[in-house]
Amino acid sequence: MTTSRKILLGKSVVAGMAVPILLWAYSTGPDAGDAGVPGEASCMDCHRGGGGAGNVTVAFGAGSTYTPGAPQHVVVTITDPVQRRWGFQLTARQAASSSAQAGTFTPGTDGYTQLVCAPSNFRSQAFGNGCNTNGMALQYIEHTKAGTRMGTTGGVTFGFDWTPPVSSVGNVVVYVAANAANGDNSDTGDHIYLAKYTLVPAGASAPGPAITAGGVVNAASFQPVVSAGSWVTIQGSNLAGSTRSWGPGDIVNGALPVQLDKVSATIDGKAAYVAYISPAQINVQAPADAAQGPVPVEVTVNGVTSAAGTVQLQPVSPAFFLWSGKYAVATRADYSLVGPPGLFAGAATTPVRPGDVIILWGTGFGNTNPAVAPGVVPPSSSVANVANAVTVTIGNLAAQVLGAAIAPGNPGLYQIAVQVPAGIPNGDVAVAATVGGIQSPGGVFLSAGQ
Repeated sequence: MTTSRKILLGKSVVAGMAVPILLWAYSTGPDAGDAGVPGEASCMDCHRGGGGAGNVTVAFGAGSTYTPGAPQHVVVTITDPVQRRWGFQLTARQAASSSAQAGTFTPGTDGYTQLVCAPSNFRSQAFGNGCNTNGMALQYIEHTKAGTRMGTTGGVTFGFDWTPPVSSVGNVVVYVAANAANGDNSDTGDHIYLAKYTLVPAGASAPGPAITAGGVVNAASFQPVVSAGSWVTIQGSNLAGSTRSWGPGDIVNGALPVQLDKVSATIDGKAAYVAYISPAQINVQAPADAAQGPVPVEVTVNGVTSAAGTVQLQPVSPAFFLWSGKYAVATRADYSLVGPPGLFAGAATTPVRPGDVIILWGTGFGNTNPAVAPGVVPPSSSVANVANAVTVTIGNLAAQVLGAAIAPGNPGLYQIAVQVPAGIPNGDVAVAATVGGIQSPGGVFLSAGQ
């Protein structure tokens, strides 16, 4: 998978979702520098909880703007359906330099937030009133022990004030990291979420969204061919003022959101379902549409709509998600990972052998029986099989297809179960699928070994 594509793998595999980053946090608040600012320290391997189904969002009193020197109230909301203890750290930096502080924070009066400060070189740290110490150039606001609210389920909010610099410093980027913890006082079972927001000076005209030429592609293959219900990546600039994935609060009664943080998209004039947003990339599920051929794609941010991009729409657009831009995302029945040894640090990957049964993960395989419409979460208790016959070759040999269906509970994500044929050679072997007369793109491999 290329670095610009984001997927989450495990017993529930969802395309387009941002992978939670692992970060150390303490019940009394993390050390300075753990808010997700580029180039700052974070203990990315300290909490081991896998992927969570929550998120972190930030609401600003002045929306996506700031008036120099004018305080505004800020509310951080953390959600996670299974966790019961909560924490966060947030900071504001000048967009022109992520090491330049932008404004100051005032904790709320409820005792749930506190200040943490550090010098710009991070050689020492100070907490609480240490922010008044000379040389403490970088300021963060975070939870207190009381603010973790042990035993509270579903989610919490933290409120505090931010005072921007007294004169305009151009755009300001706010970084936030949140910890939705299970409360067992260990470093396992916790979920970390990151987000960032861009604020512009009041009265300034923020540049509108722009789609890169050729920037609308299948989210698995990165080819400019999509189909109804497939995952689509849109690349460009100014596509969002924040970075986040959808969370439980965005999915209402099984219906997927058509906008996140005032970011929306249309494909052929029909609303797409928005799963992930960032300034340079958004991921959406294509809406139902019987049209074929080139169709327009537009992104709207805060009421401003981009010039249209174009993508080829066809009945199916089969493609496998990729690891390292080369290997098909594949698992065994026990969800162990298929790949050459050492593909990922800290995770075991093993090659396939003749006779192995594996699951290939992809998008764009078309209609199912029973039908699952785009924009809804597929039932987790039933199987929606691909309506058209699917064939797969591995090493140019026909593989037995044992099943092809939408992954239960995962919109737009397909599982293709196959048995690896006898006679494949060792090494990288090509894998391809065909459905409805259309073959998945080439240049996709499995690692094989006897």
